[in-house]
Amino acid sequence: MSENDRLGRNFNRLLTIATKIGAIRDRESLEWQLLGMLFDIVPADRAAIVHCREGSEQFDAAIAWDRLRGPGEPVRGMAPALHHVARLGESLLVEDVAAENGFPDIASVKQFGVHSLLCVPIGDRQPLLGMIYLDSRSPARRIDHTHLEMITAIANLAALALRNPGAPKEATPENRPSQAEVPLRHGMVGASKPMLSVFELIRKVAPLNSTVLIQGETGTGKELVARAIHGNSGRSGQRFVAVNCAALSETLLESELFGHEKGAFTGAISQKKGKLEIAAGGTLFLDEVSEMTPALQAKLLRVLQEREFEHVGGTSTIQADVRVISATNRSLAKMVEAGTFRKDLYYRLNVVAITTPALREHREDIPALARHFMARVSKKCGIAGKTLAPEAQAILMSYDWPGNIRELENAIERAMVLGPGEILAPDDFPEAIHSSPVANEPLSTKYSSAIDEAKRQVVLAAFQQCAGNYVAAAKILGLHPNSLLRLVRSLGLRSVLKPDAEAN
Repeated sequence: MSENDRLGRNFNRLLTIATKIGAIRDRESLEWQLLGMLFDIVPADRAAIVHCREGSEQFDAAIAWDRLRGPGEPVRGMAPALHHVARLGESLLVEDVAAENGFPDIASVKQFGVHSLLCVPIGDRQPLLGMIYLDSRSPARRIDHTHLEMITAIANLAALALRNPGAPKEATPENRPSQAEVPLRHGMVGASKPMLSVFELIRKVAPLNSTVLIQGETGTGKELVARAIHGNSGRSGQRFVAVNCAALSETLLESELFGHEKGAFTGAISQKKGKLEIAAGGTLFLDEVSEMTPALQAKLLRVLQEREFEHVGGTSTIQADVRVISATNRSLAKMVEAGTFRKDLYYRLNVVAITTPALREHREDIPALARHFMARVSKKCGIAGKTLAPEAQAILMSYDWPGNIRELENAIERAMVLGPGEILAPDDFPEAIHSSPVANEPLSTKYSSAIDEAKRQVVLAAFQQCAGNYVAAAKILGLHPNSLLRLVRSLGLRSVLKPDAEAN
């Protein structure tokens, strides 16, 4: 990129930021927006906006953000840089912490693995309103003089907004609606600590325009998180467009994303708009982004950096006004190390990271999820409402759910459709769900396990007494032979009994 192109891009960014800052009317929202903008511009790992206490050398870290761990994560080790800037009232840039000896206490910065850092005062006169701090822990993502120029300009814009008579106000109960008054809109079920953490992250990142990377195992609801971010953002009135990068070949995916001109390839009988155009003003969700080929990774990187693209086979430049949210069930960081995913694209996608928890990490949400899916199946299939037996709930909570919420939904639908009674019993669920105890089981699960073990002993004793005769054993137990067959299967006794026992 030429120097003129770089200057033009930075100027456009500053115009965008100035417009956004002028429209924000409370201080906390302004600061969160600023942090999101900073991560878009600087390849930092951590960032914080610090308030200076008037008439004191003390300061408060108002808000902080760790690119991997998320908003609210304390930024440790920044105190020497803050004291230096607060004392002198001028910016500090350290491009290589390991070689720096220009200011005291650099050793305390080194111990946190910081490679480069930047600290800029908010305001150009004393007393300072605050400071913007950023650092990077990787030599490949060095913070340099270009970033210093941009952040200094942004800090001056923020100072004008904060000192203006109509400046953003501190967030208080009097001038800002509480979270209860402005509920988060999402389609997810859960009240566990891991899920509440996800909801809080959504609440914080939704108003920003930053790219978001959603990581998590298959079936954990990554697209639901993406839709919640879009639905609670300023783009909610525009389209949410999802693309599964693993479902299409390279050629088809390229056409799907960027569109094509008539005659661009065999079968291109007319011009076609791509998802980037269709999602204009809204959000583009790239599911399984890890499956993109290197060529498409390069084209996506250009969209994120330059905010422009061309149709396949075209020459006209099209502006890309779209927020990109991506998702993957693989570790992009490990793929970068292996050389199968572009490092520069990874950092552009990973401005904000959200990890969706596996179902085994929030088992307490399983009963509510089960009821939710039961009601959905009842409506979809026209089936009368059913309830979940306590024993069935216990085995659902003890299973490891390798397929996560999606596997639970499928198991509930199968039980609703095939279960003969009005109550879903353990026998209505697949055998695999019955045979996966977990460590540190809750008391309800331990009780269920003890009951199952007692049943096994009674059934085995009946078969031994009847020399393996199935009908006779059922008679002793007071069960119908079909009920005994289901019980044997649910207790995992088929392999224990004689091979011909079920045939007798």
